[in-house]
Amino acid sequence: MNEIELVKVLSSIILQATPLMIAVCGETITERAGVVNLSLDGTMLLSAMTGFVAGFVTGNVWIGFLAAACIGALFSLIIAFGSIQLRKDQFAIGFVLTLLGDELSAYLGQNYTRIPGESVPHLGIPILKDIPLLGPLFFDHDVVVYFAFLLVGFTWWWMFRTQPGLRLRSAGERPEAGFARGVNVNRLRYLYTLIGGALVGIAGAAYSLDIKLGWSEGLTRGLGWIALAVVIFGGWSPLRGALGALLFGASKALAAALQRRFPEVSVVAFNATPWVLMIAVLLLVGSDATDRLIALAPQRFQRRLRQILRVRPPSALGTAFTPGEAGEG
Repeated sequence: MNEIELVKVLSSIILQATPLMIAVCGETITERAGVVNLSLDGTMLLSAMTGFVAGFVTGNVWIGFLAAACIGALFSLIIAFGSIQLRKDQFAIGFVLTLLGDELSAYLGQNYTRIPGESVPHLGIPILKDIPLLGPLFFDHDVVVYFAFLLVGFTWWWMFRTQPGLRLRSAGERPEAGFARGVNVNRLRYLYTLIGGALVGIAGAAYSLDIKLGWSEGLTRGLGWIALAVVIFGGWSPLRGALGALLFGASKALAAALQRRFPEVSVVAFNATPWVLMIAVLLLVGSDATDRLIALAPQRFQRRLRQILRVRPPSALGTAFTPGEAGEG
């Protein structure tokens, strides 16, 4: 494989991973606050359709992204209101919204399938893009790719290096302790659920406005569930989540390469490759097999490896919080 082919493969991995990185950041923020948004798959479908249609009608791709973010925020608001105010089951609400988003995207988008629309403009960074190998790989993309990587870094910094990030984590880990220190837990949960949902909406639009360039029924179907799996694989960390997204992008690129190499094999088998790899990784991470692998490493690295590979959800994830009950406890 020469340098040009290598750059094409690696760039394809980055491009495939970009929307997933955005969705994973959004869901990580939401779940760190203690709320589970199970509607990702339906949200991404409806946002992909809405973003494409809005961009097509207005002729402005950024209005498309804004419309998609609003759809994501709306669905997350329903989950937040249902779980925080009404104290209903977050998983049930999210699952129903997934089905709703799927059906609405198919019905409302039926007149906009397979037509050309707006796309994200390319933005190569002068001088840097001319660096051999690294230039075209990291500095010759569009705005959405740059946004995804900046989002990952900013989210990690905000979550683990700032006071607001500490309050965010307290809402999902120990809401009673946070409330005792003056944190308005439910307000934070509303805020970060909305932010996370908006990012998921942007991720959906990234497929129809940047990756696949158009709308067709079921365009992103299944990717919301992949995003949820990557959040778990990433141990609710944006950096590890980004690694999981890149791993998924690599599996997609591998599937495409295998399909070209073995055209006689059914395309269904290759399309299933990313799913099989993701299931295998999820079964491995956090299992006894992981502990046995860590034990093979030098002693001085084992503690750090356990911290990196730890998979533990926020303690209060998926549970409602009532300030009155905290006070009584």
